[in-house]
Amino acid sequence: MTGWLPAPVEELFGAEATAEESYEVLTVDVPAASWTDALRTARDALGCTYFDWLSAVDEPGTGFRVSAHVVALAPVRRLLVRTTVPHEAPVLPTAIDVYAGAGWHERETHEMFGVRFDGHPHLVPLLLPDGFEGHPLRKDFVLAARVAKAWPGAKEPGESEHGGAKRRQMLPPGVPDPNEWGPLKGQLPAAPARPARGAAGRAAGERPARRTRTAGEGSASQAADKPADKPAGQAADKPAGQAADKPAGQPEAAAPVRRARSASQGSASQQRTEPKPESAPESAPATGPTATPDAPWHHARPAFEPDAPATPEPKAPEPKAPEAPEADDPQADDPETRPGGPQ
Repeated sequence: MTGWLPAPVEELFGAEATAEESYEVLTVDVPAASWTDALRTARDALGCTYFDWLSAVDEPGTGFRVSAHVVALAPVRRLLVRTTVPHEAPVLPTAIDVYAGAGWHERETHEMFGVRFDGHPHLVPLLLPDGFEGHPLRKDFVLAARVAKAWPGAKEPGESEHGGAKRRQMLPPGVPDPNEWGPLKGQLPAAPARPARGAAGRAAGERPARRTRTAGEGSASQAADKPADKPAGQAADKPAGQAADKPAGQPEAAAPVRRARSASQGSASQQRTEPKPESAPESAPATGPTATPDAPWHHARPAFEPDAPATPEPKAPEPKAPEAPEADDPQADDPETRPGGPQ
């Protein structure tokens, strides 16, 4: 048994039926003669009472693959019943007797793919206008709009390069050659053959010799223009203001060697001559580091200055209380000797 089928697929849908399950969808392929019987089995034996949709797919070289998606609701189980009809005779019996909702889907499949459903009561166009010729979803349907204007990248009249020669573009499926179909059939010249690449007379398939270049020479775009060689004794042109030509036979001065500079030294533009700080007068005490034009981080200093010891302020003398006279002093009880007494 396959998936959630209660019995082998051959017993349920016939000897030629096959089944496979993928992404929780059980797909059963049956022959065209067993189309309505397979849908009736899905409804009665498997409980797939909900009809979802019916459509087709054009498979070149195989035929039209018609599919019906039905669902069982308790528990939810999804079933896809498929069959294939040939392109020469795309005919199937209608499924309206099994699922009444298949009527509109069969009308759409008939006008888009040309599959005829025998027994359908009203098989007329559903989406396309009256008088439309052909079936748009077939792979061999000719897109007439692409014949009037080439696709892709065509130029409209008045745009640049309109009507000029350009490389022949590949046509997508459904777009015919304008010289074989349409109003210009047989009136266009044959597409010119592409000439062989390279110089004339080169053998077919032969590639030109590639010049080797070392890494020190650089690419052709990086090569600097060098002055042409001059006869011996003739000096190169010099701008005005320079010294006169050197005597014949004296070699030219070699270019100065470029001195390597480390990262810590910086570039030449970053180095400058710093003025020396003027010496402070000897009488002035040094209160901090000497000011320099450098940035403050060039001279390390603590994050904060230590606080100077605070000088204690002088306190006012406290008043003293008068001393009490001693008990054995004979003058202690004399009013005349008391402070503030009568004199």
